[in-house]
Amino acid sequence: MAITLFHNGQVFLGEQEGEADRSRPDRSRPGHARPDREPAFAEALVVDAGTILFVGTATEASTAAEERAAETGTAVTEVDLEGRLVLPGFVDGHAHILGTGEALARVPLTDAGDLDEIRSRLVAAREADPQAPRILGRGWLFDAVPGNAPTAAMIDEVIPDIPVYLDANDYHSCWVNSAALAEMGIDRETPDPVGGEIERDANGDATGMLYETAAGEFAWNHLDEVSDEASEDDALERVFTAYLEAGVTTAVDMGLGEVDLAAFARARERHGGELPMNVIAHWRVNNTGDRSRNLAQVDRAIDLARAGMPSGLRVAGIKCIIDGTIDACTATMSEPFTNGRNADPIWPLADLEPVVVAADAADLQIALHAIGDEAIDIAIRALESAVRVNGEKPRRHRIEHLEYAAPGTAERLAALGITASMQPVHTDAAIRDNWTELVGPERARRGFAWPEYEDAGALLAFSTDTPTAPHEALPNLYIATTRKSALDPSLAANEPELAVGLTAAILHATRDAAIASGEGERRGALRPGFAADLTVLDADPFVLGLDSLREGTVRMTMVAGQVVHRH
Repeated sequence: MAITLFHNGQVFLGEQEGEADRSRPDRSRPGHARPDREPAFAEALVVDAGTILFVGTATEASTAAEERAAETGTAVTEVDLEGRLVLPGFVDGHAHILGTGEALARVPLTDAGDLDEIRSRLVAAREADPQAPRILGRGWLFDAVPGNAPTAAMIDEVIPDIPVYLDANDYHSCWVNSAALAEMGIDRETPDPVGGEIERDANGDATGMLYETAAGEFAWNHLDEVSDEASEDDALERVFTAYLEAGVTTAVDMGLGEVDLAAFARARERHGGELPMNVIAHWRVNNTGDRSRNLAQVDRAIDLARAGMPSGLRVAGIKCIIDGTIDACTATMSEPFTNGRNADPIWPLADLEPVVVAADAADLQIALHAIGDEAIDIAIRALESAVRVNGEKPRRHRIEHLEYAAPGTAERLAALGITASMQPVHTDAAIRDNWTELVGPERARRGFAWPEYEDAGALLAFSTDTPTAPHEALPNLYIATTRKSALDPSLAANEPELAVGLTAAILHATRDAAIASGEGERRGALRPGFAADLTVLDADPFVLGLDSLREGTVRMTMVAGQVVHRH
C-alpha cells in the first residue's frame, strides 16, 4: 500500500489544550449559545499501510514520508488539499444499516405536508411500476394526517388492490391499507404482541395502524419473509455507497438480527472478505414476556460477540427498546402528554433487569432506547442493578435518544459512565411541531438538551438513527450547531440556547462516537497509529460559517488508507 502525503490543508486535531475548561455562558438569556471550544489544526498528514503515520507541519510531514519511503522502498503519493478541511471519518453511532438501504428505495414522505400529497406520491409510485406486488413508503409525519389518526381507509381510497406499507418517520409504527392487513392475516382475533398495539375501532376492527412491537412482529417481519437475498444485497450496497459519499466511515447497527447478519456475511464475500466500511453491531433483544426466552436472546449475542467476526463487523452488545416515541405518544413519560395520553414501557424494570445483568456479566455493551423521562429512569436503574450485582469493572453502556430527560439525568449518567447517545437531526425544526405540541412548552424548552451532558461530564455521542432521519453527517452537524432545520432553513430555531459549538459538534460525531462504540483507541481522530479513516470537505465551515454544513459536500472519503469516494 502506498505512502500518501496530504499537505496544504486544515487537518482537524480537536480542541486546543485547556479550552474545554473555559467558563460557561449565562444560558438563561434566550438565544445565547455557549462559546465554542477552540479548534486545533495541522497542515499535513501522512498515511502508510492504512494507518496514520504522522500529523504536523508540512515540512515535518514531508520528512516523515520520505524517511518511511526510504525504509520500505515505497513511492510517496502527494495530495494537495488546496486548503480544505480534513476531518476524521464520521462515526454514525446509532443506525439501522440494512433498513436505511431499503428505505432509500422507498417512496419518501417526510416532506409530504398533507394527506393529499401522501396519496399523490403513492399513486405515482403505482403508476411508475404497475407490476409491483406492494408499495412501500417511509417517513410520513403524524401531523400531515387529519387528526393525527391514519387509517387504512385513507389509503384504500386510492390504492385498494395491492398491499401498502408506510413506515412512520420515527420507525416505531407502520400505517397499512386493508390489503396489507389481509396479507398479514390480521383480523379481530389477532392478539396484540407484548409492548405493541394493533389499533382497533369501536367495532374491534384493525384501523390500519400498527404501533411499536406490532409494527415489527407483523409488518416488518412479514416484509422480511417476502423479501429475497438479492434485494437485501442491493439495499446494503446502496447504503454503503450513500454513507461513504457522506463521509461516514464507521456505523453502529442498533438492532442486528438474523436477516441483517446474513446480509452482512454475503457483503463481506462480495467485497473480498472485508466490508467497505466499519460496522459495529448490537443484537436486538425483544421483550417476549418470558424471562428464559429473553435471556436466550442475550445468549445468542454472547455467542456472536465471543466468536469474533470477520473483518469489518463486530458484535459489541445488545439493544433493548424500553419505550416508543413522543410523536406516536408511545414514549413513557412521568407525566402524560398534553392530549392526556401516556404509554407503559415495553420493558418494565422487572423484565429488563435480568437481561441487563446477564449481558453486563458477559461484558457485552448495553444500549437502551429510552426517549421519555420515565423510560430513561428505568434504563438508569437497570444499569445501576448491573453494577450492584456484577461489581465494579470497566464498562461503557449507553442510553439512546434521551429526547426528554428529567433534570439531573445528565449527572446520573456521568456518575455511572453511561454514554448519552443522541441525534441532532431528530430536532430538525421542520419535524418538531407535533413533538413540541405533545410535550408542551415547558418540557419542550429542555428537549434534546445536549449542553447538560457536556456540563455534567457525561460522554455525548452524536448519530442519526437513520432511516428515521437522513443519514448524512453534515446536516446533522448543522442542526447541532444551529438548532435550525436542514430541511427548511427558513424556519426559526428550536431552543437555540441548547446548540453546541462547531468544534464540540465535530468531536461528538467523531471522537466521542468512536469512544462510545469501543473504537476510541483506533478511530475517531487523526492521530499517529489510528486507522486512516478521514473525510475532506469541499467547504470549511470554520471559515465560511455554519450554513456551509447544510450546503456543502464531501470531496473525498478514505477508509483504512483506501480512497472509497471522490467527488
